[in-house]
Amino acid sequence: MVTSLVAEIEVDAPIAEVYQQWTQVESFPEYLGAVWSVLPIDRVRSRWAVNLDGFTEEFYADIVEQTPERRIEWQSTDGVFHRGLVELAESGDSTRVTLRMEWEPEGMLESFGASVGVDPRQAEQDLQRFKQFMEARRSSVT
Repeated sequence: MVTSLVAEIEVDAPIAEVYQQWTQVESFPEYLGAVWSVLPIDRVRSRWAVNLDGFTEEFYADIVEQTPERRIEWQSTDGVFHRGLVELAESGDSTRVTLRMEWEPEGMLESFGASVGVDPRQAEQDLQRFKQFMEARRSSVT
């Protein structure tokens, strides 16, 4: 059974800067809680290590769609099924970020966590960390 979630947040940064940050997959561990590392292989493929319920899972993911300053979609190509999509929309001087994730829980703990709503809270926390990351970086530059 595939589990999916959606979370949104508004980031006080221009869409070009927010998009550029989402293309820097190696920085995902700084704000995505379950992600331990992402190693870019080339412009499309990356190697991910994630912590799922105390277990490390590794897989390759490919970018399957990328529209500059609008969206980036990726999907695992091996191991655990995972698909992610980040959509961006201008909101005045800010950027609306929507994160959509799908994955197939492998064990009882993952399935239970998804059923009680742990996963959506994690996505909201991840986006809050992303917002803080972007806004702190902007304030240190200006």
